[in-house]
Formats: sequence, C-alpha cells, structure tokens
Amino acid sequence: MSWLLEHGPGQLELLFRAIVFHPSVPILIADDAGACLDASTGAGKLVGLPRDRLVGRRVDELADPAFKPQLSKLWSALLEQEVQEGSLRLAGPDGTAWDVEYSARGSVLPVRHLVVLRQKAAAAQAEGRAAGEDTPSQPLDYALYLLDVNGCIAAWYSGAARIYGYAEAEALGQHVSLLYPAEESPAAGPNRELNRSAGQGHFGHEGWQMRKEGARFWANCITVALRDEGEHLQGFARVVRDFTDRHERDEKLRLSRSRALPVPAQPTIAGIVSGEFDRVRDANDAFLDLLGYSREDLLAGRLYWPDLTPREYALLDDLAHEEALRFGACTPYEKELIHKEGTRVPVLVAAAVLKLSPFRWIAFVQDLGARNAIENVWETTAEPQQNFVEMVGSSAGLKRIQRQIELVAPTDANVLILGETGTGKELVARAIHQLSPRRNLPFVILNCAAIPTGLLESELFGYEKGAFTGALGQKIGRFEMAHRGTLFLDEVGDIPLELQPKLLRALQEKSFERLGGTRTIPIDVRLIAATNRNLTQMMGDKLFRSDLYYRLKVFPITTPPLRDHPEDIPVLARYFTRKYATAMNRKIEKIPSETMRTLTSWHWPGNVRELENFIERSVILSQGTTLRAPLADIRVDAATSSGSDSLERIEKEHVIRVLRETGGVISRAATRLGMPRTTLNALMRKLGVSRRDL
Repeated sequence: MSWLLEHGPGQLELLFRAIVFHPSVPILIADDAGACLDASTGAGKLVGLPRDRLVGRRVDELADPAFKPQLSKLWSALLEQEVQEGSLRLAGPDGTAWDVEYSARGSVLPVRHLVVLRQKAAAAQAEGRAAGEDTPSQPLDYALYLLDVNGCIAAWYSGAARIYGYAEAEALGQHVSLLYPAEESPAAGPNRELNRSAGQGHFGHEGWQMRKEGARFWANCITVALRDEGEHLQGFARVVRDFTDRHERDEKLRLSRSRALPVPAQPTIAGIVSGEFDRVRDANDAFLDLLGYSREDLLAGRLYWPDLTPREYALLDDLAHEEALRFGACTPYEKELIHKEGTRVPVLVAAAVLKLSPFRWIAFVQDLGARNAIENVWETTAEPQQNFVEMVGSSAGLKRIQRQIELVAPTDANVLILGETGTGKELVARAIHQLSPRRNLPFVILNCAAIPTGLLESELFGYEKGAFTGALGQKIGRFEMAHRGTLFLDEVGDIPLELQPKLLRALQEKSFERLGGTRTIPIDVRLIAATNRNLTQMMGDKLFRSDLYYRLKVFPITTPPLRDHPEDIPVLARYFTRKYATAMNRKIEKIPSETMRTLTSWHWPGNVRELENFIERSVILSQGTTLRAPLADIRVDAATSSGSDSLERIEKEHVIRVLRETGGVISRAATRLGMPRTTLNALMRKLGVSRRDL
C-alpha cells in the first residue's frame, strides 16, 4: 500500500494527461499558481498556439491584460471553492481579444485543477456556425482514484467526490463495487474489469454506475494496472467521466459514420503515420506524398495531427480517440485531411494506441480519391462484403475488427493480434491474408507454444544436413515456406528469450541463415503474430525484448472476449449447431428459448472456442430435432461463481486453464504464464490448485 500511495498519484496524472490532451474542446490542467501543466489540442487551436507551447505558461498570460486582475481573484476563489463557472476575456498572440465561457473544477488531483473553455454563442455565430455544432460535449469534471490489488479504494480525490457524492472518509477502504448499480453482481463485474486491466496493462469500458443518492449515470472508465520496478502488481489507477449526455449521441455517430462506400478493389498504398500526443513523429512516403509534405517538413517538427484535420471532423476524431482508449484501436472511418496547399483529401483512417504514458499512437490512412471517381456506381450503404471466414456475428466489436482488417490487409505491415484464448485470433490472421495481395501465396502457421523450446529455431529457420546429431538431411523452415506469402506466429509470447534476437534480425534484414548454414537466404514475408499473454509485463520481467515487441506491434488488433459481445451468442449458437449437425448427419431445427437464454447469460471464460465445444457436445447428446444442451454444466459453474468473483479466484481459474491447455505439464504452463517453474509451484500451493482440478 505504501508504494501505491507514493507512486500512484504520479501514474494517475500520466493517465489523466493521456485522456485530456486529445479533445477538440479546449481544456487546461493547471497547478495552484495557475501554471499550465497540460492542455488539449482544442485549447491550442483556441488561443492560436501549438499545444506544447501552452505547457508552462500561466493561465493569466492567455488573458487580455485588462482582465488579469479579475482573473487573479477568480483563481484564488477557485482554490477555496473548487467549483466555478463564468466568463473570461482571452487575447491571442496577435493581440486580438475575445470572450469565452469557462467551467473550472479544483483538485481533480492534489494541486491539479481543470478548466474547460467554451466559445460564446455570439463568437461562434460570427464564424458562420451555430454554437457547439461541431464541438463535442465534454465532461466538466473527472473522477480520479486509486484501487489496491483487491479492488478497494486507496485514494479518493475531489473530482471523484463531486461525481459520486461520497466524501473521502466514506469511500476509502470500500470495494469499488460500491460505485456500481445494485442489479450488478456484487463484485463479479468490477473484479473482471480489474483482472483484464492487470492482464492487458490497461482496460477501458463504458457502463452504468451509481451515485451515492441512487442516481445512475453512464460512465466511461479507463483503468491502468500499476506495477513496481519488479513488475509486481501494486494496484490500479482509474479515471471516470460522466458520459450520460453524450452516450446516445456517440451511439448515433457510430452508426452514421459507417463506411458508406467500399474501398476500391485495388487500393492505393496506405499511408502510415505515428506520433506522440499531437505531434507527428514519423510517416512513410505514401502519407507525405498524399498531403504534399516533404521529409524535411517532418524532421523539422512541422506536422501536427490536429492541424491536418478540418474543424467539422472534431466529433468523429474525438469518438475515434475514445474508441482507441477503450479497445486499443478505433473502427476505421471516413474523413478528410488538409493538403499542404489547402485542398481536401478524402481518406479512410484507423488509429491505434501504442502506449499510454507518454501517449503514442499510429494511424493507417487510405486514400479514397480513386473511389470518389467511381462514386456514382455505388448507390446503397455497404457493410463489409469480404469473406471473413467463420467470423460470425453482427456486433459493433466484430464490425470494428472486420473494418480494421480491411484497412490493414492491403499493406505489408506487421500485425499483432491480442486477446484471450478462444477469441478467434487465427481467424483474424486468415482474414488479413485472404484480403491481402498475397492471398494466392502461402499462408504458413506456427504455434510457438506447441513446439519444444530446443526445436523452435529449426522450425522457424530450418537446418542444413549435419547441423546437429540426427540432422540427416536439409530441412526447410517456416520462413522459407512462407516466402512471398504470410507467416502467422501464434502464441508469439512463448518464443524463448535467446531466440528472439534472431527473429528480430530476420524481420529487420529480411534474410536469415539456416541452422548450421552459412548462406544468407533473402525472404519476402508478411508477419502476423498473436498472443494471449501480457507482453508489456513480459518486457518488464525481461522475458520479451522491447525492440521485437515494437517491431511486431506495427498495428495491434484486439479480439474481444465473448462476454463483451453477448448479442453474437445466438448467431454463433445457430451457426455451430448447423455446422455440427451437418457433420454428424443430424437434423436439428430448433434451439429452445430457455437454452438460448442460458447460453446468453453465461460469461464463457473460454470464449467462442468454449461455446463451440459446448454446442458440439450438445449436438452429440441431441436425438431429435431440438437441441438438447447440458445446461446443468454451465448453471453449476455460474452458481459457483455468482457473488464470489475475486481476483484470487480469477487468477486460480486462469492457472487451471493454462495447465489444462498445456496437458498439465508444469514447465510448459510456467513458460506460458511467464514465470519460473518454482514460482508456479508456489502459486499453485497458495491458490490451492492440485492435479485433481485438471
């Protein structure tokens, strides 16, 4: 707890800044002296300065000189009252002055105060637009707090007290489930969220939460797992915003931004651009050529992502940023970018978060100019028409992944697929290959967890005759098999540390030598990797190289667990029923409504794979035309877990699942879990895991 209270506030502030920097709404974070510690891109546009030049300035430096004495009094009052609203008179770098409305909230963190600015209606109308027509609504307060490893509130700040209504003394020591509606399972939902944060590094979600007086609000929550220098979990940092006012609007916007027209059958080379906060740090030639910039412009630091976007796309960009915070990457969406000469370029964009602190991102940009030339051919709204093999469902999460696949597939970029076991990572890899220019060339799969450590190098790179005892002939490795095609490395987190430099070198140099050979063999391979492990934690544990991680994670795609899109369960259940009934020559025409309700309510820890296995077993047990599912199996599990979901129980379930998947072999399970065999044995004793649990 001492580590959490000492280091947690600093980590919470980094998370806070990652969330605040992007919005087109002007936002400032200032200290007690009124010095600006951070600002949103919208604040930079409002005052006519790049966002990074705002940092370090005092708030009163942005004001009209005649207004400064009044601003000083207002700031002193804010420090005492913590809530303040009114109007300010600002002055731009050229001396032009104008009035803005503001809402200020004090002490969202100790000595950290929030100021949200809004242009007045008269000023907006003077620019020829209605007030707020292209400015997204922004929460006026932020709830920031820390949780210990058990999910109990360890630090509670003023913004949290204002939003939830609980004073610090009432909240400290309480389990976070205090903040959830009564109809939620007492601790199951919150603990699952924390468990996913621990496994993924950070986790974002939206849902109903409860104020002290009983009123519900739609909460946007971003949670980051906090680990010490030894990578031991110490607690969680969380930022919560009230999205009640914008929830319905966001849902409508998600539907309205659906890609209305398909990308051309022969898409142009995608522009790839990456950056830190609002500054573009790197871009490929295709992106620079698309917008007319030179590499000198890039190296001189002249490219800022917000400056490339017309004002009317603020709503779409903010929604995309929120999606990327929650899901790792946003749904590809259409917008325009501003060419260096001032013209507009229609594009399709998908952005992904590479790192939260400091905030780093990458975006794929597809030129839609060629599509617009044949626009009149397409008359109806089109959903993705490609063949996403066995990717069954219609949920927003599944469509988001399908559109990400469509955008990244035509490129040669490496893709890292993240997600729990059983969520269809191999299906995503196959779809990327099938939609790529390499579709008619080899698609080679290697499950790195299924190959003994000593044999993995020879499986990847092959060997020459006599390379080792028993090498009686030459063997072609998977890299050679995949030449000019796609290599899919499943469970890439299981590659031993000593082999990772050779894999990295092969990817960087596009060549390798067989084991025992001296000839360098050139290769042209598009690499797709997948894992259900926490590679960020493994890097901290020195089990995975950071340079290899960033080489693989050019574009991340996260497959959601089935419990995040339960609306797809009925469709999947019918699909698997038809599939196995046909294979077994059964005629099953009906799934009882009670069966479907039970399937939908179960949280499926093994995800789609578990559902598929359950349906296959049900088809075997069914004798007539109605599916007879053994519902008692999952009802017993549900009854056991209801109301008693704790981090320790979830950890125990995870260890048992990994042991089952590795055939009960401790050494293989320890490798999968990223810990020494002795540590796993000690953990099993602590959790009460024995052979009979397998």
